[in-house]
Amino acid sequence: MENKKPDTEIEGNCGYKCGSLPMCAPLATSWVPPQGMNPPMYEPEEALNRGTLFPGLDLPFRNMINKTNPCAGTPLGELMALTFMAKELQLYLDTHPDDTDAFKALRETLALKREGAERYVKLYGPLKLEDLEMSDKYDWLRGPWPWEYRERMGK
Repeated sequence: MENKKPDTEIEGNCGYKCGSLPMCAPLATSWVPPQGMNPPMYEPEEALNRGTLFPGLDLPFRNMINKTNPCAGTPLGELMALTFMAKELQLYLDTHPDDTDAFKALRETLALKREGAERYVKLYGPLKLEDLEMSDKYDWLRGPWPWEYRERMGK
């Protein structure tokens, strides 16, 4: 009879930043531990800067963190962060469809993104072609473009 350790002793209690490999995992095969349910999340702007919504997946290249977001703190920056957060939640829910907290967070994020986009379009003009539905005239080419002037970003 084999002397087998309980799973808790094998895996340990590493927290959300660690995973486990199968006992007999081949050395030359890559393995990405599955993400657990209800992981901690960054705030939207921090997630955009870090490149992930989830601290457990935050493995910056050479420990460098993006701190050069020129749109940070602006209405456009807020929309970018909410869009990123919604996409990250969508990808998470693809593998964790039963996580009701994450689905609730996705719905709230989508509502904030829609409201923010409507406000932005009224103040600064269309972000995408579909935004012209709310316009009285064709103002797609109305300048400046968001990346051309800071006032277009809301500063």
